[in-house]
Amino acid sequence: MTAEEIFGRVDHTQLKPYADWQDIRKLCEEAIEYGTASVCVPPSYVKRIHDTYKDRLNICTVVGFPLGYSVTEAKKAEICQALADGCSEIDMVVNISDVKNGRYDKVEEEIRQLKEVCGDHILKVIVETCYLTEEEKIAMCRAVTNGGADYIKTSTGFGTDGARKEDVELFQKHIGPNVKIKASGGISTLQDLEMFLELGCDRIGTSRAVEIVQAAGAMM
Repeated sequence: MTAEEIFGRVDHTQLKPYADWQDIRKLCEEAIEYGTASVCVPPSYVKRIHDTYKDRLNICTVVGFPLGYSVTEAKKAEICQALADGCSEIDMVVNISDVKNGRYDKVEEEIRQLKEVCGDHILKVIVETCYLTEEEKIAMCRAVTNGGADYIKTSTGFGTDGARKEDVELFQKHIGPNVKIKASGGISTLQDLEMFLELGCDRIGTSRAVEIVQAAGAMM
């Protein structure tokens, strides 16, 4: 797999709570240089990035992040502001408490409402697999599918674990044909990147893609 193929599937990510503009600018410059699928950044930086780089970057941001228990109306407001600021893709966190309470219909309805706000913009749904049983993961595959989202995403990167091969394989069995998979969290080697892509993930969320590929000597 070439470096270009890998970078084209990477959401180049900087979500540390103490990230300053120098960190964000470095991320954006790398994304442009290496041709990543997007930059995934805090909502407060979306407008500045859009004003600075215009159409040179595809901007992704997070909603209800990282704990997911914001009310639906708050998540809608976050999405509206992000889109107004120039964002193209939204990575939202499900209400994990609702999942643990078995309120899968409520989770599905929230996804449906948020997708309506997103319209033609991409909505990725973070289910935070580290906190879920297999039954709950399967239920989230159904909720994401029925709710009309574009992607199911494994993790925030802020939980107790990140992307796992077994979870991606489980997703593949239970998501609908129009749902893609994003693996995120703990992806730290070239082998990780290639494994998740070969498993069928359409996107990889990581802050380390440039470092990983450079270290492996795979730069084009």
